[in-house]
Formats: sequence, C-alpha cells, structure tokens
Amino acid sequence: ALTVRFITRRFIGDYDPTLEMIYRHMAVMDGEMVHFEILDTAGQEEDSLQIEEKIKWGDGFAVVYSVTDRCSFDEVMRLCFLINHIHSSPKRSGGTEQPPVVIVGNKKDLQFDRMVSTEDGENLSKALKLPFYEIS
Repeated sequence: ALTVRFITRRFIGDYDPTLEMIYRHMAVMDGEMVHFEILDTAGQEEDSLQIEEKIKWGDGFAVVYSVTDRCSFDEVMRLCFLINHIHSSPKRSGGTEQPPVVIVGNKKDLQFDRMVSTEDGENLSKALKLPFYEIS
C-alpha cells in the first residue's frame, strides 16, 4: 500500500499484499527527473539467498514494519544488518558507500491495535543510526 500510495498519490485498498512486484515511476526531486524502480517484496518469508539477491539489487531501502505486528518490527534489525553487511562486502563494486536506509512504522492510525510503541521505533532507529518515520 505504501508503494502504491507513493506512485499514485492515492490509497488503494484493493491490492494483493502478498504479490511481489516491481513498480517503475518517474518523479521530479530537487528539480531533477528521477527514475525509480521499486521492488515491493511484500514481506514474504524467503530463504536467505533470495533476500541477499534483493538487497544486492537495491540502491536504497525503506524497511517497513507494521505497528500492529511485533514480529514485523523484530525483523527490522536483521534486515538492516543484512543491508549493511551485503553493501559493505568487498565483492560489491564501490562497496564502501552504504545505501540510504530509512525505518518506517506503518499503520500509525490503528492505535487500538498497536503492538509496537513509537518509542520502540525511535529507540531502534537511534541504535542503528537511521532515520525513522511513523505513517498511515
């Protein structure tokens, strides 16, 4: 939903959240046309080789969890570690520069179903030294 909202500027309630998809989009950022290719992994369970290949593919990452799902939050640290590890590997060309990573807590509007506090997200982002946002 986050990716579809970014591309269409609308909230689309009817989509398959289990479907992995690559979205292509163009937008003007700081006066410059930017071409995006966004891989929406839909948070599916995958083996480590699949995850590694997807991380190698990316140039920037939004690690998204649901504030209503503690397990999704618990995966954030592992994914951030993998991103850091894979992109600092000497096998990658120019492996010293880390890609931009942001932590995003989604479903902020579902206060009564919340299992992860804003403070939990802020503390994790401070520990990992990454930007943090909560959104709906």
